[in-house]
Amino acid sequence: MVSMLSASMFGYSEKASAAPDLKNKSETAILVDGDTGKILYEKKAEQVLPPASMSKMMTEYLVNEAIKKGKIQWDQKTGISEYAHKISQNRDLSNVPLRSDYKYSVKELYEAMAIYSANGASITLAELVAGSEAKFVGMMNAKAKEMGITDARFVNSTGLNNNDLQGYDSVGGKTDENKMSAKSVGILAFKLISDYPEVLKTASIPSKWFRPNTDDKIMMKNWNWMLPSLVYGYKGVDGLKTGTTDNAGYSFAATAKKDGTRLISVLMKSNSYEGRFGETKQLLDYGFSNYTKETLLPKGYQLKKQKTLPVIQGKEKEVAIATKEPVSMLVKRGEKENYKPVLVIDKKHLDKDGKLKAPLKKGETIGHIQLKYTGKDQDHGYLLNDGSGKGQANVVTTKAVEKANWFVLAMRGTGHFFGGVWDSAVETVKGWF
Repeated sequence: MVSMLSASMFGYSEKASAAPDLKNKSETAILVDGDTGKILYEKKAEQVLPPASMSKMMTEYLVNEAIKKGKIQWDQKTGISEYAHKISQNRDLSNVPLRSDYKYSVKELYEAMAIYSANGASITLAELVAGSEAKFVGMMNAKAKEMGITDARFVNSTGLNNNDLQGYDSVGGKTDENKMSAKSVGILAFKLISDYPEVLKTASIPSKWFRPNTDDKIMMKNWNWMLPSLVYGYKGVDGLKTGTTDNAGYSFAATAKKDGTRLISVLMKSNSYEGRFGETKQLLDYGFSNYTKETLLPKGYQLKKQKTLPVIQGKEKEVAIATKEPVSMLVKRGEKENYKPVLVIDKKHLDKDGKLKAPLKKGETIGHIQLKYTGKDQDHGYLLNDGSGKGQANVVTTKAVEKANWFVLAMRGTGHFFGGVWDSAVETVKGWF
């Protein structure tokens, strides 16, 4: 029971703790830098489990994407299908009861889904975006692959077990549930708040009336009890999504921002409703206490031994290179010096001998500098190692190199020959005196 646990337990602690001391009781867990996707801690993070209502983050993503593309609007009204109506009347599930004779706006349905995890509202939004939940599930699986998520399998838009859909299940078996790993849920959360940061405005609402001026109004209390004003309030928490089913246990994807640093944590299959908040507190405390944001490379940085690169077929035979932007990332305290820059050149700019090919524009990106960890701790890498620019800096030319004309190229080609003839001639002339 909530009353048996002290809410003060969940305050922020400044005392640093080491990762091995984390006694995380959930089945799997992960903690990442919300700006770069750098993994700070993980526990069996690639084990696939049911994510329950954390699945709704994908529904949120696709709704926001449809809004952005102009396919639907926030103030657009939509009716309720028989399927969505029946699910919404089941108060054993998280729901706002929907009326079949009423049309609801996209915004109020979205708020019901994001704040109260309303399953009938989720189904209605899925049907609006795709025409049917089955087609929407296809979109969910396709978007997961697009995000770089390879282990996810969605069978519905809600995260419920298909057995709870009252015979309306259309994808998978009768007792199937969505499946994802904690790492994949982390990718989904990372993409959601990176591409649509406005979702946090809704996710951070602690409570709100659904249809407040009607007879069927209902108070929606956010299931994320770590929002600062709620019972397990934690400074900086502004999202994101809880999930609970019999098979999934108690899961939670959280995000918090403090002093300019955003963290994302995911834990799956915790052993109690309240326990998942305590375990999330441990993860966030560990991240905020042990890591600090550092600028590891400034803008205009040049490697000491690679300030220039050779160029073929150009008016100049080499070109200076430097980083286009600074690189800042979360680094464990005292570990800043353990990150070393490594230059990676884009092969499309190189000839078979590994030289840059003219012409080159000033500021042209020819590769990137990535930071290699050389310390003793385990480096967990990033959520996505796709070269997307996270934790690395683009390398650009500092000036333009025009392509040399045919005469210059021809003279360069014969330069060694004529140089040899001239040297021989000089020796001959010396022999005359």
